[in-house]
Amino acid sequence: MPFSRMRIPLSVALACAGLLVSACARPSVGSDRDDPTKPVTLRFWHGWSAAGEVKAIEDSVARFEKRHPHITVKVTGNVTDETVNQALRAGGDEAPDVVSSFTTNNVGQYCSSGMWADLDPFMKKTGVDKEKVFPKTFLDYTSYAGKQCALPLLADSYGLYYNKDAFREAGIARPPRTMSELERDAVRLTRRTGDGSYERVGIMPNFRLYQNSPDRLFAQWGPTYFDRQGKARLARDPRTKEFFATQRGLIRAQGGYAALERFRTTFGEEMSSQNAFLTQKVAMHMDGEWRGLMLRDKKAPFRWGTAPMPVPDDRAETYGRGYLTGTVAGIAHSSRHQNAAWELVKFLTVDTDQVVRFANAIHNVPSTKAALKSPGLDADPAFRTFLDIARNPHSTAIPPSVNGGQYIVALQDFAYDVEAGKVPDLDEGLRALDAHIDADTLQSEN
Repeated sequence: MPFSRMRIPLSVALACAGLLVSACARPSVGSDRDDPTKPVTLRFWHGWSAAGEVKAIEDSVARFEKRHPHITVKVTGNVTDETVNQALRAGGDEAPDVVSSFTTNNVGQYCSSGMWADLDPFMKKTGVDKEKVFPKTFLDYTSYAGKQCALPLLADSYGLYYNKDAFREAGIARPPRTMSELERDAVRLTRRTGDGSYERVGIMPNFRLYQNSPDRLFAQWGPTYFDRQGKARLARDPRTKEFFATQRGLIRAQGGYAALERFRTTFGEEMSSQNAFLTQKVAMHMDGEWRGLMLRDKKAPFRWGTAPMPVPDDRAETYGRGYLTGTVAGIAHSSRHQNAAWELVKFLTVDTDQVVRFANAIHNVPSTKAALKSPGLDADPAFRTFLDIARNPHSTAIPPSVNGGQYIVALQDFAYDVEAGKVPDLDEGLRALDAHIDADTLQSEN
């Protein structure tokens, strides 16, 4: 499972962030003077580990080598960001030339530290107009402070999975489009046993479930995390309080936090056959495009569909939006074969046929404008929902930060306390959260 879809404990996140800061202080210097037409061997490190995903990468590299017979690519998979950054700090012949990451949260550190090379000069030399190739949101989460140190290598978009059989049983004609409709439908879909315990909830809003990281639902409000000076502004944005009020309303409407948490602890592992949506313990669920493939593979015993996540009632015109993230690829600053490395990065991220074939193979959203429109994409309507979300101009990704994803971890921890009723004064709590984020940012900059 790609790391961008995994919850990272606070201690681990901070340790990794510390590693990135210290490891990137003095990046090894490579060379962009190599001749990409000469024989060379490149090292490409990535994080995919599932058999189908590894095969898709190997097939992609084989297509590249066929087009560039003088370039040999040695591929290493299942590599973490921590391992990559240790190798980039050390440099040497065994360090990677081309790197990828599932952790878009860390792009700000990759760019500001210099560990990943700026790709703008390579695009200029080879005639790649990034604004014409990539959707703006994808460019936003692969750059920081004017430096394009990464490019999108497929994307993830988040939407709503819903149990069509449960909807029919409850007399609900279509998936909800606004947050008030979501709450109303969640109540109608909730089922209890004779002793009052849950048989099924309409939707599990608690933030500790699977993909329910608060930043993903918060995207439906289109938040602005930082002001122009880079200061956290969650306390000053009225949408933050609206978001928490909506989430707590969903909790209250379905029986309260304690009862929902007890039920949540009965759920199986996210990627197993005991997934709560698959076992019909939840009728609606926020998830990414990959879930559809897994539901088919597991032969879900009910009819299901997909739709965009609902939006706030006063922003109904933005319906269709969603949270975006994805895998990123770049060139190691320590690489002595940066022009040849660019040829591989360009092939993987810019070539329309390659992007489409890779997207179909691992059931991810393609990351170029041309690929998103390609007739060669998987025609499954459930998958195309997520293509529409990726194309929606209101869809957003979290902004890169010099302290990587620490501010999202801080938001997660704060959200856990809010939903549990441990934050008596939300305004005061949000101000403290902003101060915490700003302190982390200042420490990273120093």
